[in-house]
Amino acid sequence: MPEQILLQGKILGIEEFLLSRPGRSSGEELLTTRSQWITLITEVLPRALLAELGLSRMLLGSSGGGQFLLVLPGEARTSAEEHLSAAARHIGELSQGVLRLLWGVTENLGDWSVVRKRLMEGIQRGRGTPLAQTPDHALQAVFQPYEPAASPQPTYFLGESGVKLREASSVGWSPESPGAVWLNGGKHRWNLTPNLSAEGITVARHAAPADDGKLSATVQMLARRSYGRPIWGVLRGDADNFGVRLRRLQTIEEHVQLSVLYKQFFAGELEVVCSMPEFWRKVTILYSGGDDFAVYGSWDALILLAREMQRLFHRFTEENLKEFPGPEGKTITMALALAPEMHSPMAAVYDDAGRNLEFAKASDKDCIHLLGRILEWKQLSDAAEMKDTVTRLLSDSRASRQFLGDLRRFYQRESYSAGPRGAESTVQSAWRFQRRFNRILSGTKDREFQKLRSHLIYEMMGRKSPEVKLRPAGLVALEWARLASD
Repeated sequence: MPEQILLQGKILGIEEFLLSRPGRSSGEELLTTRSQWITLITEVLPRALLAELGLSRMLLGSSGGGQFLLVLPGEARTSAEEHLSAAARHIGELSQGVLRLLWGVTENLGDWSVVRKRLMEGIQRGRGTPLAQTPDHALQAVFQPYEPAASPQPTYFLGESGVKLREASSVGWSPESPGAVWLNGGKHRWNLTPNLSAEGITVARHAAPADDGKLSATVQMLARRSYGRPIWGVLRGDADNFGVRLRRLQTIEEHVQLSVLYKQFFAGELEVVCSMPEFWRKVTILYSGGDDFAVYGSWDALILLAREMQRLFHRFTEENLKEFPGPEGKTITMALALAPEMHSPMAAVYDDAGRNLEFAKASDKDCIHLLGRILEWKQLSDAAEMKDTVTRLLSDSRASRQFLGDLRRFYQRESYSAGPRGAESTVQSAWRFQRRFNRILSGTKDREFQKLRSHLIYEMMGRKSPEVKLRPAGLVALEWARLASD
């Protein structure tokens, strides 16, 4: 039986690359183009390797999300590493040394847990000794005097690549530029499809249309389409402990099957959800990966999108991970960051969403970082209901925005301070708030309004609360209502 090897590739430095200085291009355009290129390069590169070596596409195990896995005959090892070395050099040039393509190769022998460990050790060796994966004939160029690039920003990421990708029917690869992805061209081509296909590449690329319907909407357009205050933001989501779930798999077949399932979910479902009537003019997809995604758009649509994606992800894991014990990979955490100004840089808001996501994952799992608070998904549903109640109160002639501000200030934890003066200030605030609330309700016999008021206070303070303290869901509800009422 001929020798069979496994090759796993991984791109490092993606986050740093996406957030690096935009140069001559607008931050929004450049971040979109870079994220789409990252999404596609780990889809195109392994397929190009198989095509160049004349091997069956069935040898592709998994791809996308910054990494890929291939099954190859043993005699193809040298040619495959030369192919990847050329691609790694070009990727380094395009990213100005920020990105690194690493890979590990091992025989397909033994248990999958042992094989996977050997693959990861190969990648780690490449990280610690970068010249180890450079072919002998290319080592001489490594020690030549350094010559800085003529242009501070490679022209490959400038122009309208991001716009054209959303309209392209196929992508291609050529050996002359092994780290690039060409739209509707190249020596080898593959169709782009929103659904899983053996012939094509699955990719989510929905973009909210501009007012003229020809181009993609800018963030300023998306902000103006918000209900209430015109604000845009970035929503990022990531499956919890997905790497732990992969490490617990017993066979390579399970690894490939689960990797493909997750990639198909994030690409397929995200494309479908963003095409729904309540989202298609308000959100644009930045990328969908193997276990994560990023979307930007109107702030109100992003909150609703987060709830819908969590609902679909919960149903997806219930149907596909029944036989896998443990919660790893079965929950998802998200984070929303709002732009402080209409013309804030896209990279800065994207970075804020990433920090919020890390903070949420460090504090808890299966939750969302929203409007300055971390909520469980059930608490987000409670916040949505309370927001609707507050909005109904504000729409009534007896309520006002001043009432909303008083309620928010009174229950903010920062308003509580130690000492006699702090206690006296809190009592005075309580009396002022109570008097205003009584004036709002004075003389009314509207039972529906009274029930609404009682329900709001009950939900915000929590059941059997020993002290006056607003729950996190209540604070989010008030901020949500404030943004929606502007």
